[in-house]
Amino acid sequence: MSATTTTPDLAIAMRGVTKIFGERPEAALEMLRSGKSKSDVQSETNHVVGLDNVSLDIAKSQIFVVMGLSGSGKSTLIRHVNRLIEPTAGEIVVNGTDVLKMSLDELRTYRRTQVAMVFQKFGLMPHRSVIDNVAYGLEVRGVERKTRLAEAAKWIEIVGLSGYENSQPRQLSGGQQQRVGLARALAMDTDIILMDEAFSALDPLIRSGMQDQLIELQKSLNKTILFITHDFDEALKIGDRIAVLKDGALQQEGKPEDIVLRPANAHIEEFVREVNKARAIHVRSIMERGEHELCAQAVSKDARCEDVLPLFAEHQWVGVVDDQGAQIGRVTAKQVITALARYTPGVN
Repeated sequence: MSATTTTPDLAIAMRGVTKIFGERPEAALEMLRSGKSKSDVQSETNHVVGLDNVSLDIAKSQIFVVMGLSGSGKSTLIRHVNRLIEPTAGEIVVNGTDVLKMSLDELRTYRRTQVAMVFQKFGLMPHRSVIDNVAYGLEVRGVERKTRLAEAAKWIEIVGLSGYENSQPRQLSGGQQQRVGLARALAMDTDIILMDEAFSALDPLIRSGMQDQLIELQKSLNKTILFITHDFDEALKIGDRIAVLKDGALQQEGKPEDIVLRPANAHIEEFVREVNKARAIHVRSIMERGEHELCAQAVSKDARCEDVLPLFAEHQWVGVVDDQGAQIGRVTAKQVITALARYTPGVN
């Protein structure tokens, strides 16, 4: 495979990726590069701009969320990573290798070993049992039956479906079917998982539970997860970083706090207008670092302000701990109130 130089901590790098759907995309591309808008290109050429010069860096072991309204290009973007869609222009580098330069054999190997995908509509095979659905990717990879079934059974248990191994997909609820899809992707043990509106078809309560499970699994798995959604609350809840698309173009990219507290333009401002700021601000961004008196009440550095607010009914401050449970600082009620007031319109 042809290697392209990137920094070692990057899992996915997209450079100037543009996708135009139509019979003569090159001519439409020239119009786009000359300054014509997406609507101008469509009205004059009958070509559709799916992506417009998108560049993103996605670090290893993070949940990176791409969000936008319908037609923003987010699902087009994720399908470029495993080359289900060929770009009109640009470069896509995954773990140091240019995906666009792969031969067909290399591409097949790449799809079987480096990336797994979870679909919005579950994508389960109705004639296969749960365990055979979960094991399918390993079967395609050539793993012998006993080994792949053992691996599938492990992930079925992890996603909370023990006892359903021999059930058919039609016998499961929507949430259970999506857990099967997630288990199938995890069973592949790839470094990168692509999730295209994976929870969008679920009822709100089930959806929230799936989000919680994904966050919990990620603590031990440390996968690179590219997650597509149209739901800003979902993006805030699970994303380490968020990119917002509109009309195929990147509007803003950054930490959840950056997007909510420092919107780049009017489109982002409209998105975040009604967002609960306490949900967006992480404790780690406002805490006092260093040694402090140990507190019986402590929260993770990844907790959000909304998580600690109830604790201030009994405490003026609470400890903040790292992933190993060691206290690395504290956060006070005053710090949280000050941070929320700073970013709330009309509050000084």
